[in-house]
Amino acid sequence: MVGVPEPHSGWTFITSHARVLAAIADNTNVRIRDIAARCRLTERAVQRIISDLEEGGYLSHTRDGRTNTYRIEPDKVLRHPAEAGLPVASLLSLLVQDETDRAKAPEPVMARTPSARH
Repeated sequence: MVGVPEPHSGWTFITSHARVLAAIADNTNVRIRDIAARCRLTERAVQRIISDLEEGGYLSHTRDGRTNTYRIEPDKVLRHPAEAGLPVASLLSLLVQDETDRAKAPEPVMARTPSARH
């Protein structure tokens, strides 16, 4: 069983709603447990976010046995006035591509500080 993820302190650039939507865009049959692990959220938080996204018209789902299949509305515009007219598809194209590229990319090389000689 997957444990509760460690909480994150401080601010981030991407909201939990955007992370959950990107996880669903990456796999429309993804389980809530897997979304929670990927996004470092609790399963209950993911359920609330999915509910928010469905109520907002950004997401819908159909149930087939024990599996949910999600459908994202790519033409639905983002909610904030600063992004007026920007569709969800534009946001997801950045987030999902970034996740794919990040999985392929090698570990970043950290800058080294020259060591002092004694």
